[in-house]
Amino acid sequence: MLKLFAKNLELILDFERGVVSSLKIGENECLAGECPVFRAKLRNLNGDCFYIDSTVSKCVSTEGYKITYSNFDNFSSLTIDVMVADGDSISWYVDAYGVPSDYAIEWIEFPKICLPRLIDNCSNGGRILFPYDEGVLLTDETSLPRYEPDFPMSGAHFIFPNKVCAQFISYHFDDIGFYIGAHDPKRAFKGVDFYPSNGGGEMQIRLYSGVGYGESFKTDYPIVYKACTGDWKSAADIYRSWFECNLPAGVKKTSENHSLPDWYKESPLIVTYPVRGTHDMDIMEPNALFPYTNALPIFEKIKNATKCRILALLMHWEGTAPWAPPYVWPPFGGEELFNEFRDKLHANGDLLGVYCSGFGYTKQSTLIESYNCEKRIAEENVLKGVCHSPKNKPELGITCTPYQRYGYDICPASNRGREILDEAYMPLFKSGVDYAQILDQNHGGGQYMCYAREHNHPPMPGEWMTTNMQKLLSEWNNLAPDMLFGCESAASEPFIGNLLMSDNRFELNYPFGEVVPLYAFIYHEYVRNFMGNQCGCPFEPSVDTLRYRLAYSFSIGDIMTLVLAPNGELMSHWGTRDFDHSPSMEKTLKFIKNVMSFYNNEGKKYLYGGKMSACADIKCDTIDIPMQRGRKHAHLPRLLSSSWECEGGKTAYIVVNPEEKPLSFSIDNESYIAPPLDAMLIIK
Repeated sequence: MLKLFAKNLELILDFERGVVSSLKIGENECLAGECPVFRAKLRNLNGDCFYIDSTVSKCVSTEGYKITYSNFDNFSSLTIDVMVADGDSISWYVDAYGVPSDYAIEWIEFPKICLPRLIDNCSNGGRILFPYDEGVLLTDETSLPRYEPDFPMSGAHFIFPNKVCAQFISYHFDDIGFYIGAHDPKRAFKGVDFYPSNGGGEMQIRLYSGVGYGESFKTDYPIVYKACTGDWKSAADIYRSWFECNLPAGVKKTSENHSLPDWYKESPLIVTYPVRGTHDMDIMEPNALFPYTNALPIFEKIKNATKCRILALLMHWEGTAPWAPPYVWPPFGGEELFNEFRDKLHANGDLLGVYCSGFGYTKQSTLIESYNCEKRIAEENVLKGVCHSPKNKPELGITCTPYQRYGYDICPASNRGREILDEAYMPLFKSGVDYAQILDQNHGGGQYMCYAREHNHPPMPGEWMTTNMQKLLSEWNNLAPDMLFGCESAASEPFIGNLLMSDNRFELNYPFGEVVPLYAFIYHEYVRNFMGNQCGCPFEPSVDTLRYRLAYSFSIGDIMTLVLAPNGELMSHWGTRDFDHSPSMEKTLKFIKNVMSFYNNEGKKYLYGGKMSACADIKCDTIDIPMQRGRKHAHLPRLLSSSWECEGGKTAYIVVNPEEKPLSFSIDNESYIAPPLDAMLIIK
C-alpha cells in the first residue's frame, strides 16, 4: 500500500493489485469502486487492437514512489512505470517502454478512478463539470451520449482539443469537489470522459501517445488530483491559474493584443443567413437574399433599430456546393457580385464574413448533385493527403454524411493534404473578407485522427496533431493578417491565439445539464466568441427564446447573432423549418439596442477582456422552457448574469433581463430590480 496526501486529500494506492483502494476528502470516503490505475491500447501493423491494464501485470515492483508493472500476457517485454508524488496536489506520471517492434501504444488511460454515480449522489451534490462546448454541469452520467473515439472521427467525440476545450474534469459534492487535470503545456491530443462503471462513474483521462511502432511513450507533465470546494468555479479556478502561467504560443490578453481589428472591441451585431435555400437540406436555388446586395435594405433596418454595426456572415455562398470543402472559391454568382457586396458593406461601415467547412474533401455533394470530385480525386493524388485508418488505408469520413456530402477528411499534417488546403483557401485569404469561420465542422479547431505511415507524422494520434495545427493556423494568420478566423464550437485551448472569434455552441448543452460559462470563465481575457447560428438549438421553436439566448451570450461577453430567413424575418435558429412562430423582430431589436447601449456606456470594461470572478450567482425566479424531441423542460433562471473582477477587490455583477417586465433578484440578500429588455451593472 502507498498512502498519499495533498492538503485535505488522502489517497491509498494498492499498487500490488493495481488499483486505488481509497480516496478521502477530509473525513469523507469518496471512492465508489475499484478500477485499474491505468489501461492501455496497443495496435499491431495490421491495425488490430490489444488491451492491457495494471491489474493483469504478472510482476509488480516498487522503488520509492515509482511502481513498475511488467510481464503482461503477449507483451512480456513491455514495462509501464507509474510515478506519483504528493504535496500541494497528487501528481501522476507514466512511462511505457519495451514495446515490441511490430506494435505501437495508441493510448494510455491514466490515472483512472471510480466515483459515486451522480444519480446515486444527488442528495450530496452529485455534479460533474465537463468542458464540453461552452461548459456543462451534469447530474447524470448518461444524459450526454457517449461516443467512443474511433476512426473515422466525428465532431461529437469527447476529445481535446476538439469539442472539449480544456484538459480537466471535476466531480462535485455539496461542499467539496475533486479536480482531475492534465497540466500539459503542449496540449497534446487527449480523451476526457466519464461513464458508468463498477457501480460508480469512472473518470477518464486518455493520453494518446503520438509514437511509432516499437517506440516508448512517457509523459513530461503531471496529471493532477486536487480537492476543492463544491462550487464548479473552484475547480475551474485551479485550471485557470495553471493556464495563466502556461499560455499557449501566440495567446495574448485582448487588452494587449494590438493586432486585433477595431471592430472586435465594438462588438458588431452578426447577421447570418443563406443565399441559397432556407436550410441545409433544402433545394439549393437562389433565394430572395441573392444577389448579395439584396440584403442591404434589411441591414439598414436593423442598424437603424439597434444602432449597431453589422457583420454579414454568409452561408451557402460557395460557388462549388454548400458545405462542400475544401473548395469554396469562386463565390456563388461570381466574384463581381460578391465584391460589389463587400465594397458596399465596407462603404456603409459594415463587415463581411463567410462560413467554410474545414478539412473535409468532398467526393459527392448531396445538395448539388452535379458537384462530384471523383475524377479530380483520382487525377490529383488526393488520397495521399487524406486521413488513413489504422490499417494504413484512406477511408471515407462520416462528417455531414448523408445530409450534405460524402468524402474524406484531409490530413493537414501530410504534404499533399497541406497543398490541397493552401490551394483551396488562398483565394479567400486575398478576398478582402473580414471574418472566415475557416474550420466549421472541425470543432474547436482540431484535426482528425490519422494513422498513415507515409505522411510526415507518427502513425499514432498524439501531440503532433496539436503542434501541426498551431503551425498551419499561424501561417494562415500571416497570409491573411486583416482577416479573423474561427471554428465551429469555441476554439479549443491551444488554438485560441489563432482562432480569435468562433461559434460558441452553448445552446447544445441545455438537454444534458446546467449550462455554465466555463469557457468564458477560463479564457475571456484572451478571446471572445459569438453566439453563432444556434444550429441544433434544443428549445421548442413555437416559443420565442431568442432573446433569452441573446441575453446569455451577451452576459458572458460574447457577440450576439441574428439568423435571417430569406424573407428578411428572424429565424429562431439556423435549421428552422417552422416559420409560423418566428421571434418578434421588434422586441428583439429593441433588446439589442438597449443592451448594446449598456455595453458601450458601462459594460465594455468587463464584457470585453474582463476576468470572470468566482463569486456566487445572483438569486432570481426560474422559468421552464420546453424542449424538442420529447426532452424534459429546461429549468432556467429568468435573468442571465455574470460576475467580474473589479478594482479594489470588488465584484461587478452584470444582470440581463430578456423579458418585457421588470424582474426582481438579490445579491447577498440585498434586493434589486432588473429593467425590462435591458442590462444593468452592480458593483459590490
